[in-house]
Amino acid sequence: MSPVRLLTLPLLCGLLVGLPVWWAFPEELGFWRSCAIVSGWLGCGLLLASLLLMVREPRLAAWLGGLERMYRWHHRFGTLAYLVLLTHPLALAADAWEESPALARAALAPWQQGWPVWLGWASLLAMMAGMGLAVARRLPYAAWRGLHLLLALAVVLGVVHLLLLGLDNLLLWAPLLAVAIMAGRFVLADTGLAARPHVVERVGHPAAAMVEVVLRPLAQPIRARPGQFVLAAFLRGSRFRGCGEYHPFTLSDIGEDGHLALDIKALGDCTRHLQAVEPGVAVRVQGPFGTFLGDDPHGPALWIAGGIGITPFVAVLRHGKLRHPVTLIYLYRDSADGAHLEELRAASAGQAGLRLDARATGDARPDLEAIIPAAAELAGRDCHLCGPPGLVDAAVAVLLARGVPRSRIHFERFDFR
Repeated sequence: MSPVRLLTLPLLCGLLVGLPVWWAFPEELGFWRSCAIVSGWLGCGLLLASLLLMVREPRLAAWLGGLERMYRWHHRFGTLAYLVLLTHPLALAADAWEESPALARAALAPWQQGWPVWLGWASLLAMMAGMGLAVARRLPYAAWRGLHLLLALAVVLGVVHLLLLGLDNLLLWAPLLAVAIMAGRFVLADTGLAARPHVVERVGHPAAAMVEVVLRPLAQPIRARPGQFVLAAFLRGSRFRGCGEYHPFTLSDIGEDGHLALDIKALGDCTRHLQAVEPGVAVRVQGPFGTFLGDDPHGPALWIAGGIGITPFVAVLRHGKLRHPVTLIYLYRDSADGAHLEELRAASAGQAGLRLDARATGDARPDLEAIIPAAAELAGRDCHLCGPPGLVDAAVAVLLARGVPRSRIHFERFDFR
């Protein structure tokens, strides 16, 4: 990623965080009162940056370094916003304490205050509940998604809290922008208004508990590159009732006519249900997203894939001849679990620059120390990893131990909770 794009995210977020604080910075007030005002607007700015980073817009995601990077910073800014906003009522209480302890206690007791303070506390409690649920990994996706709306409620209550306090007109842009971002995300992404309509044309079964779905565009096709992914919601067909939830799926093929192929492994409730998908099912697709394989390989590479992680590499091999030597290590549980094996072997036999090392590892953890090439062979190679998080983490540790610079190790995580 270019230095300009690398700096865009921190600069943009710094602007969103710094502007409200600069605009509302207090003058000639006491220390604790000033801290309360600054913490309130600092928290608002962090929350505004967090909201912007949850927008699923392909061009914005590409410019800011990918959806995975945006969501990582979305979570960080959201958590930091919550912690900073917690200090806001405490600073108000500290300011009141200088006059009397009774006033300090009253400042922390919303039942002794008016509607503006009630709404402020309600916003903080909704954010507290939403933050707790956001890290609850074991919640079913549908339940997590519904409860996550508490964070949206916290933002709305916070905006009303500011308006009832008599917000200066010059500062109205911050809460109104927050509401506009949330509304845009809901209308364009969550309801699928920005998604493009497709229909399932063919369904294949490259491995056990896995389907490959070929989608035909019904409107303007999506222009994507190998290694990218889309967010797709499968709706319904004549005999199939879809999930209706948007999930990330890596592209296994990209046709010149706009056809897209997705490999879907049964890993959760929705993806298990999708194993029975049939031609004719309507699909809404958002994207493309991702910077996993970059725009163009610049030299020899090592690819390490585990299970369904073979998908982006299959897309590259289907796209044309390799321009640089590649060693592909493909690890799968057993022969039934190995997807596209015959196709990969044929590609290896037909391309001198592709060396395939496909291994059935069983249920045991693969011995990556023995599988990954020695340090001398890794010199000058870019290493691309795709597979289960445990495999990726273990492979990264081996590569770093063998002297591969972290800048040459590339992977993406599809954890957008």
